[in-house]
Amino acid sequence: MSAREDAFLAPGQYIDSDHPKVAAFAREHAKGASDLERAVALYYAVRDGVRYNPFLDFTDDASFRASHCLEAGEGFCVGKAALLVACARVVGIAARVGFADVRNHLSTPRLLEALGSDLFIYHGYSELFLEGRWVKATPAFNLELCRKFRVRALEFDGRSDSIFHPFDEDDRRHMEYLRHRGAFADVPAAEIQRAFRKAYPRLYGLGREAGKETFG
Repeated sequence: MSAREDAFLAPGQYIDSDHPKVAAFAREHAKGASDLERAVALYYAVRDGVRYNPFLDFTDDASFRASHCLEAGEGFCVGKAALLVACARVVGIAARVGFADVRNHLSTPRLLEALGSDLFIYHGYSELFLEGRWVKATPAFNLELCRKFRVRALEFDGRSDSIFHPFDEDDRRHMEYLRHRGAFADVPAAEIQRAFRKAYPRLYGLGREAGKETFG
């Protein structure tokens, strides 16, 4: 599959790069003279400009959509990854979403209770095509949240993969990657919802009630 195939540059149902607010946000923050510089600027705009919150209504398709994440000012890993991908496409950078299953050794007690597990399936990240290769970027945890929980904030230079650290600032075990699920031109929301319904019946069953909680 060609890295410059139209699917990685065109708007999608969830990676809605044609949404006016997404386009405006991307153009405002895509500073720099090169694709790499613009990609880095967009990464930090999404990482810190949108708060991370895993307590969302996952029965609602909007939770997986880039524009909804931007308008709400918060989102979980998939929504934030979709937003970064959408912003990259706005400025002509080929981008896609990738997914992996990770074990979070430092999850909060409330989130562990809601999930019933420390296994986070379909953790979402972005992949941007820069300088002839795909580079991973993970804009999930905003800087304020990282400082509060003493987790190392993920940096992105456009050349090295930016993925979760295995240890936090106190050398406690943090994130462990267990399974990679591949990369997609658009968010496979229906597939993720089916998986969430099976893996997290308690949280998924909360529906709109889940959105009444906050994280961090």
